[in-house]
Order: sequence, then structure tokens, then C-alpha cells
Amino acid sequence: MTSVMPGDSALPPFPIGWYAVAWSSELGIGDVATRLLVGREIVVFRTDERVGVLDAHCAHLGAHLGMGGTVESGSIRCPFHGFCFDADGTCVATGYGTPVPKGLSANSWAVEETDGAVFVWYHPNDREPQWRLPTFDPDGFGPISHRTYHLRDHPQETTENSVDLGHFAVVHGYSGVELVRELQTDGTYLNIAYRATRPLRPFGPRGPAFDTSFSYDIHVHGLGYSQVDVDIPSQGLSARLLVLATPTDGEHVELRLGLRLADPVDRTGLSRVLPSVVVQRVASYFILNGFAGDARQDFPIWENKRYVSPPRLARGDGPIGAYRKWAAQFYV
Repeated sequence: MTSVMPGDSALPPFPIGWYAVAWSSELGIGDVATRLLVGREIVVFRTDERVGVLDAHCAHLGAHLGMGGTVESGSIRCPFHGFCFDADGTCVATGYGTPVPKGLSANSWAVEETDGAVFVWYHPNDREPQWRLPTFDPDGFGPISHRTYHLRDHPQETTENSVDLGHFAVVHGYSGVELVRELQTDGTYLNIAYRATRPLRPFGPRGPAFDTSFSYDIHVHGLGYSQVDVDIPSQGLSARLLVLATPTDGEHVELRLGLRLADPVDRTGLSRVLPSVVVQRVASYFILNGFAGDARQDFPIWENKRYVSPPRLARGDGPIGAYRKWAAQFYV
């Protein structure tokens, strides 16, 4: 890989990495969804056994597999001539019962499904995945709550927020930001941890604010996958937050936020009158609402800023320079 050179006025639009294209709950058995990823249309479909991702247009005569395509016998069937392609892209049947044309196959994408989301691997030179996403054991956690946003941005910019300590007070109203663990990197993995106090607005940006202490342990695997382990000591709550930025057309991203609460979640006494699963979902909703409100505060900044390289950093900015050196490995 080669690096982004200092002085570049803009980031290359499509970094190497794993990118979320759907929440698992959006894709039932037999479902087909069309997505835009790195400027290309793809179809995502679920068979009885696995999730497949192919280029959207049929390799036979170009029909769009997401517009009337159906899942049958472990493959997706083209609505035009009935040609069927399995999750690996192999053409397994024609619509006429005749032999499959020699060499006919669809372009398939490497897929991983973990932690309630479906991820697709992207490399501009079509290389095999160069790292794996972490596996997740849901035992001890509640169901995932999630949101998806569409905005003008870049995965490196959204991920940079996790090390941009200076903006926390200015944009989000944090106070007492303190590093617990300095930025560490290991290949495509990055980690940093800090604690801070901020106003929590569970009822939305115009609702009442409650000053709450948080600690954040951030685990980044490439520019499309960030996991944030959140502790709220005063409430005895722990959560796992996913921040997943997926580049679509070179100027925009789909930003997915997902949250799972760890057990136990109730210090309010609600569990004495409501089932624990209801308490879990209600608590997840309000906590995710608070974090999503924070993210939305960044949206107008992200959508209108330009990439400055090299930056003129000041004490208090956080390890932005070290982060950018790490991020340069994801470009060719």
C-alpha cells in the first residue's frame, strides 16, 4: 500500500476496509436489498444458510437483480431470464434448463456478519480481506438498537472524531476530558480510552440535560468499524456502541449507530413492574438517543468542512497527527 501524501487537498474517496451495508434485522431469509457502496450498486440477499453480496446487474444480459430478483434454493434468480447465481457468484442455472454458458459468473464480494450487521470487504485492487473483524459474543448483552443516517462525509473524518479530544467541549459540552489510555496502534487496529462528564439529553437535543460521567474505550478496525465500550458508573450501566461509516458515492456516507446494553440495566426499580426485556429496550432507546444526538451535532460540521493536510495542531487537540499516520495505510 502507498500512503496519502502530506499536502493532499482531499482524501481519496474509498479507503480499504470492511463496511456495513445492512443491519442483520433488515435482511430476513429470502430478502434482497440494493445498496450503493464505493460508487457501485450491489445486491445483498439472504439464503437459508448465508448472506451473499453481488454486483447489482446480472452478468448474463444486465438486468438489475435488486429490481424483481428473488432468492431461490440458495441463489438469487434474475427477473429477466431466470439465471441463478449463488452467494459466491457462480451461475448455477439458466431459466431454460439448458447448460450454463462457460465462464459465466457474477462479481461477488467478501461478506462477514457480526454484532448485528452485515459487512462487505472493499479493496480497489480486488485483493482478498487483509484482516478480520472481531467476533462478538452477545451473552450478557441485550438486543441491538440502531439508527442509520445519510450525510456528506468521509469515513476517515467520522473516525477521526474518536481521537479529536478538543471538539468534545466545544461541540458536545463535555468537561473534564481525561485520557485513561494513550492512543495505541497495532497494524489496522487502533485503541484509545478516556473519561469525561457531559450533559445527557435522553429526550432529544431540546430536552432537559443531566450531567453524567462517562468512560469510553474505543476500538477501531479500519475506517469503517469502530466499537466503543461505554461505562456510566453513576447508573451502573455498560454499553457497546458501534459507529459504522460506509462510503457510498465518493461524497457521502451511510453512518450506522448501534447500541447494546450489558446486563443488568435497571437501578430505577422498573423491573419490579415491567419485564426485564422491556426495561432493556427502553433504556437502550434513551441512551442511543443521547449518543445519536451527539452525532447529529457533528453533522453540519462534517458536511461543510474541508480536509486540511497537514493540520496545524495545538495542545489539547488530541492525537490527530498520530491517527492520520495510522489511517494512511488504508489507501492505494
